[in-house]
Amino acid sequence: MLRHFWKKLFKVSTRNAASVDRGILVFENTSEVIQAETILKRMEYPARVMGPPQDIQTGCDLVIEFPLLDQLKILHELELNGLQPLQVVPITSSLLKPVDIFYTKDFNDYLMVRAANMKITINKQEMKIVNISGGGCPDVPFLAYQLVGKKLSEAPRPRDLGHTLCGYTLELAYEELKKTCQP
Repeated sequence: MLRHFWKKLFKVSTRNAASVDRGILVFENTSEVIQAETILKRMEYPARVMGPPQDIQTGCDLVIEFPLLDQLKILHELELNGLQPLQVVPITSSLLKPVDIFYTKDFNDYLMVRAANMKITINKQEMKIVNISGGGCPDVPFLAYQLVGKKLSEAPRPRDLGHTLCGYTLELAYEELKKTCQP
């Protein structure tokens, strides 16, 4: 009930993130980033998983970018769910900007999306997944076996199949590809 009140009260700040200052949440490991992203999406916050800036080195290859105006509410919600970021860093210079982890390449008949080190490629005419590559996690061959040859609309979500950083970043690439291919 209280969460609903806060959402209504601060609706402008959570929906208009492009015009507010941004910050990044730094976590100890990828599992915490995934949990935090799930919580923030459930709360409908405009949070994005990004690569960390060079000046911030931790054991995790991902950070979450979020609107600074919502910092107190976000930290409170994360704490309620047992998560504590290692750092909360305002983006005060270009050196602290997180790195976009997505790259899209059009090969005429094929479209590839890379998220971090994982790539997914489809045949554009048939909308079938033709390749999964990248990463060094043990579940990558299994993910490829489960996805290659299936239509994008019928393929299982990588996040439901894999439980490593590679599975997670393949999920991000999969979601980005689905957004890119929408009519």
